Amino acid sequence: MIVSDDIAAFAGALADASRSVIKPYFRSRLAVEDKSDTSPVTIADREAETAMRRLIEQRYPAHGIVGEEHGVTRAEAEYVWVLDPIDGTKAFVMGKPTFVTLIGLTYRGRPVLGVVDQPISSERWLGGNGRPSTHNGTPIRTQPCASLADAKLNATSADMFRGANAQAFDRLKSRVKVTTYGGDGYGFALIALGFIDLGVEAGLKYYDYCAIAPLVEAAGGVATDWQGRALTAESDGRVCIAGDARVHRAAMEALAG
Repeated sequence: MIVSDDIAAFAGALADASRSVIKPYFRSRLAVEDKSDTSPVTIADREAETAMRRLIEQRYPAHGIVGEEHGVTRAEAEYVWVLDPIDGTKAFVMGKPTFVTLIGLTYRGRPVLGVVDQPISSERWLGGNGRPSTHNGTPIRTQPCASLADAKLNATSADMFRGANAQAFDRLKSRVKVTTYGGDGYGFALIALGFIDLGVEAGLKYYDYCAIAPLVEAAGGVATDWQGRALTAESDGRVCIAGDARVHRAAMEALAG
């Protein structure tokens, strides 16, 4: 399925709507609630998702929606929008401009379009099937990197790795050039932009990676789970996303032991 100009433009309109809600709340000392999984949520998260869902219902009433804050509507639809209004809510409530809005679109269960929007720095990534990835409208490509010894690795937090996952990540970390932490979806977007070579995480939800996979792939990268399988709603939350297929293969070997 090739992403049409109309669909891409609508995805941008969703990002505009989310950005307009989020920006006034940034650094405004919001009340923060803890959800059942202990992750934080604010009125900005909820209102931004509401704004995007309203537009989808108006424009594409047959499309499904999967949202972090307001659940699932028509999950069986041919087209499904997957929304994370603020990926990196912890950063958002701490006043750090590294959170992003993630907007993914799937077609028959496969992610085909991704938008990453940073409202404060006014950065937007968009890419998908048949549509080269862009950063603020300028075409982008991932960075060539032939080996792990030359690779820059990023993960949101070392705390997400436990037990065998922690051992696997430590093996990988010992073989790369440098490892940094933080950024949530922003770090993955920097792979598409060609500044980070490898992003490996565990415990992610569908809305954390659905938009990332088509964006990075359209920029020339690879996005899979830790077994090298395509990312879908059924994936186990362990992702390996790389700008170069050679580094991706090496990372797979390191993670497998």
